[in-house]
Amino acid sequence: MYNLVFLFIFLFAITKANAQEENQTQEKDSTLVEEPAVIRDTIIQVKHTIDPLSPSKAAFYSAILPGLGQIYNKRYWKVPLVYGALGTGMYFYITNKDQYHRYRTAYKRRLAGYTDDEFYDMDGRPNADGSPDVSDEALRRGQEFYQKNKDLSLLITIGLYALNIIDANVDAHLKQHNIGQDLTLRPFVEPTDFTSGSTFGLSLSFDF
Repeated sequence: MYNLVFLFIFLFAITKANAQEENQTQEKDSTLVEEPAVIRDTIIQVKHTIDPLSPSKAAFYSAILPGLGQIYNKRYWKVPLVYGALGTGMYFYITNKDQYHRYRTAYKRRLAGYTDDEFYDMDGRPNADGSPDVSDEALRRGQEFYQKNKDLSLLITIGLYALNIIDANVDAHLKQHNIGQDLTLRPFVEPTDFTSGSTFGLSLSFDF
């Protein structure tokens, strides 16, 4: 009788110990299986606010005042370049315009019969044959030359002004292009085929 009771207690203890060990193994395995799932579900998303009107604002500001759009985009180093380019274009335009008017005024006075223009006796002494230092034909060619350069300088200046507006608009677009998308950082755990361990890492995805 005592032997049966002792055997029953012994078998119960072994069964309980095995059950506890099995539960511990299952819990451990469950942790190994569930942990990657938890880690995989950990998603870090970096979102940035996008202002769709930002490029239009930058272009509008640069149209009102060159360089203002670059300041709006926080590209302060571009402002001297904008004014340097526009200033150079305006300098050549004004210079060629003044030269054009000089030659045109002298040519018109020649046609009117005057011989006191600045190109007639440039050295202060008339030529032996009475001809001017700069001929009427040279005055006409001078007008055409400086008028062409004047028009070209104006076109270049207008182009630089438009480029200032385009630069502000494109820069505002590009400034939001990279930060306006969802950036996903996803940790992952993968089992290794050759060993019993696991491989840990990070998965970075960029949607565009």
